Amino acid sequence: MSTLKAFNLARTSLLTYIQDLDEEILDFQSKYFDNTVRWHIGNTLLMNEKLLFVNQKKSQRIPKEYAELFSSDINVSDWSSEPPSLGQLIDDLAEQQQRINSYDELFWKSNVKFKAPYGHIETHGDLLIMLSHREAEMLGKIKMMKQVYDNQ
Repeated sequence: MSTLKAFNLARTSLLTYIQDLDEEILDFQSKYFDNTVRWHIGNTLLMNEKLLFVNQKKSQRIPKEYAELFSSDINVSDWSSEPPSLGQLIDDLAEQQQRINSYDELFWKSNVKFKAPYGHIETHGDLLIMLSHREAEMLGKIKMMKQVYDNQ
């Protein structure tokens, strides 16, 4: 499976699953999880943006406030502004997916210009593999969070 195909599978799976979620579950805070479903969706969007669009003309397509809401060191209890709706996050994820798919093969073969977390990330293609894996993990966590919500 190609790198882009794997990413598109993960992203489409995430989009398909979250589009049917109720707004109530988005902000449900369980004692079993550090953050909420909304935070996990936003964090996925933010991390892909930060790592795949570093110093790119295609960057800055998501609101700057997302860093204040969805950074890894932020908890929902720290929020001082209104988070985006599920519909807005879905639109942002779909738009980001289109931008990621617009990169050419040369970009995916090019080396990243920073030290990436989680192992031996050398090219942007390697980075996309890591982000796709992370996105699939986030989807699994969101599904677990929904189970906890449904069984409360």
